[in-house]
Amino acid sequence: MRTYYFQIASILLLVLSIIAFSDNLITDVGQESNSDPKFIIHGLLMFAWFILFVIQANFIRKRNYIAHMKWGVAGFVIAILVVLSTVYIISEAYDGGWSALKYFEKAILLFIPSFAVLILLGYLNRKKGNRHKRFIYMGTLLILEPILDRVATNLHIGNNVLFVILVWNGLFISLFVYDLLTIKKIHKISWMGYLWFYVVWTISFLT
Repeated sequence: MRTYYFQIASILLLVLSIIAFSDNLITDVGQESNSDPKFIIHGLLMFAWFILFVIQANFIRKRNYIAHMKWGVAGFVIAILVVLSTVYIISEAYDGGWSALKYFEKAILLFIPSFAVLILLGYLNRKKGNRHKRFIYMGTLLILEPILDRVATNLHIGNNVLFVILVWNGLFISLFVYDLLTIKKIHKISWMGYLWFYVVWTISFLT
């Protein structure tokens, strides 16, 4: 479990992202977003992030820490570009103010800066393995809503909200299980990240 958890989790997230954008890649390549540079760039950056997550987890599994640290710089740059591209898309799409946004759109707006902060903390704690990997993973988990929703749509699940709730919470809970099996307690980054997850949703529903 200690050796393979993050490798398996990273591959799962990459697979989910491929399914999420399977319409852009395979089934509906003629859609308008495929000719819009901002969506193309954002999509490529997101794929780069998830692919790098797999590569980095593999380096750690093989104890190739030097390669992991070298590629980590590229990951930090990609994370910055993911944030910037997302902010740009949001600024182009939403111009009616906070009150005009749907609850999940508000959550996305709050999760993006959360991702940025957690990735920064991960980078600053890059020499402290337990903190580093949890900061990076938690930041990645927080930005999954659009991906999970698109997965449910492309797989014709029928109840997108229920699918997103079950899978998203399941990913957090799997981290708790990993913590309990490896360090015999739930790491504070894990439970604080999960708490913040629900704080954001509470704010999004009530404002």
